[in-house]
Amino acid sequence: MSKQIPPAPSPKPISISIAAPIKIASYVLAFLLCVGTLVYGLLPGLLAVCLGYLLAVALAGEGRIRGPRLSPALAAAVVVLLPLIGLGVLLANAKGMAFGVVGQYQALLHYLASTVLEIRQKLPADLAIHLPDELTEAQVWLAAYLKSKAQALTGFGTAGLRGFLLAYVGLVVGALIKGTFRMPTSAPLRFEIRMRAGHFIEAFRQIVVAQFWIAAVNAFFTAVFLLAVLPLFGVRMPYIAELVTLTFFAGLIPIVGNLVCNSVVTLVGVSVSPAVGLACLVFLILIHKTEYVINAKILGKQTNTAAWELLAAMFIGEAVFGLPGLVAAPLYYAYVKKELQAARLV
Repeated sequence: MSKQIPPAPSPKPISISIAAPIKIASYVLAFLLCVGTLVYGLLPGLLAVCLGYLLAVALAGEGRIRGPRLSPALAAAVVVLLPLIGLGVLLANAKGMAFGVVGQYQALLHYLASTVLEIRQKLPADLAIHLPDELTEAQVWLAAYLKSKAQALTGFGTAGLRGFLLAYVGLVVGALIKGTFRMPTSAPLRFEIRMRAGHFIEAFRQIVVAQFWIAAVNAFFTAVFLLAVLPLFGVRMPYIAELVTLTFFAGLIPIVGNLVCNSVVTLVGVSVSPAVGLACLVFLILIHKTEYVINAKILGKQTNTAAWELLAAMFIGEAVFGLPGLVAAPLYYAYVKKELQAARLV
């Protein structure tokens, strides 16, 4: 009778003993990174790092049974090169786009500038001096105002070129993290830093999904108001398609993105009549006041967090760091919650 050979034992996963000082050091580094991005205006870069990593992971097809899969290096290359290709196509067709989408929004800007001049003519003299008195000046004034709001919302605080470069560098870094990833490490500090980064990336993924639904909800209610509510009273708003589209894309900026489109919608409403402008203002105020609750509900469902927790985090973030803190608060709190859950403290 032949002797049965036992199967070879499967390799055991690497067991790493992490000392308490190492864990504390990794948490301190994560804390300094989160605070430093707000203090030095690097929040767009940090968000782009997360986005670049998730895009590379999606292209690599991790966890997907069907569909094409790319190697990590090729997936990272696609993420790095795709924005450059898109920018090249945009520049090559810039002249044609000027008569398309860009031309439509230029017409909307011209329309809003004319509305500003009409408002100026109806205001008392001591108030009218604060508004421009010519069409060109009104366009420049309005464009500068919207640009300043957009810069404040994204936290760039500088020229758009610097913000674009910062976001692109972050995208490249995130893609390269996936493209150059190596086997699990046995170095304690590196292992803990990877754990912190994994929790942060997962929190970011949940926030992105939630923010998409928030933008969709905002655009839906704006469309209902412009296409259904106002027509019941015989009011036809111009540029409805552009306003709804602007509402959706501005809503992708967490919580405060609607400030830009709120100003535009109100001005367009005033151009129709003061009563319509007032109705738009009341509608937008209601949306703005309920924005915290809506965001907290949707984000809370994605991150398994109570609405009051996110509301408190958003209020504190805005009080300490302003608008960038308000944008980052849901993400940071979701990350902290994940760390606490991983440590079985909540």
